[in-house]
Amino acid sequence: MHPKPGESFVDQIEETLIATILGVMTLLTFANVIARKVFFSNILWGLELTVFLFGWLVLLGASYAVKKGAHLGVDVLINAVSARARRIIGLFTIAVCILFTIFVFKGAWDYWANFANLPKTTGRWLPTGFEEMRPTSYRGWYEVNDVPMPDVLRWIEPFMNEGEAYNKLPRFIPYFILPLSMALLLLRFMQAAVQMWVGKIDRIVASHEVEDEIKEVQELRGERG
Repeated sequence: MHPKPGESFVDQIEETLIATILGVMTLLTFANVIARKVFFSNILWGLELTVFLFGWLVLLGASYAVKKGAHLGVDVLINAVSARARRIIGLFTIAVCILFTIFVFKGAWDYWANFANLPKTTGRWLPTGFEEMRPTSYRGWYEVNDVPMPDVLRWIEPFMNEGEAYNKLPRFIPYFILPLSMALLLLRFMQAAVQMWVGKIDRIVASHEVEDEIKEVQELRGERG
């Protein structure tokens, strides 16, 4: 995978994951419809997997939208003030977003760690360290309800389930999107903060600039047509 000009390897991974998830969801939903209508059968695990994939799509899409400046917002106030005030408001806003994301990242890690045989963080609001793991703290044997365990992932059983075979997919795999997406979201907010600090952007939401870009694309297509 070779990044496009101006894009990093992380950018490419993010976009490829979103496109792949959307494609798999579409194929799986289509296959389930065909199975029900034509063969009077059902892909039992299809619904649960689609729900997991939809969660991955939404959470990855949140960080991707920050990267593209595609989150919707009301820009009446920032358009009415001076450039200096707009910058101050933008920096304050993104600082709040970063702080909020840190809170959510802590909660996401602590929830996922419960199923991944990893320690939770200490601290009520911000992570201050890691809790000491106890034998009763390991929850790597928790499984999902319907999605079967792929044979290609059997190698994780000695590490996560004391050598016992999984009948269903372990929960720590689909739930991994929680800390991963929050880490990506935090990264995107920090990147936006740097761009705002140096003056490249003055907001992190979609504005009238998007409308201008759409018009430019439409005009370009008209010229080619």
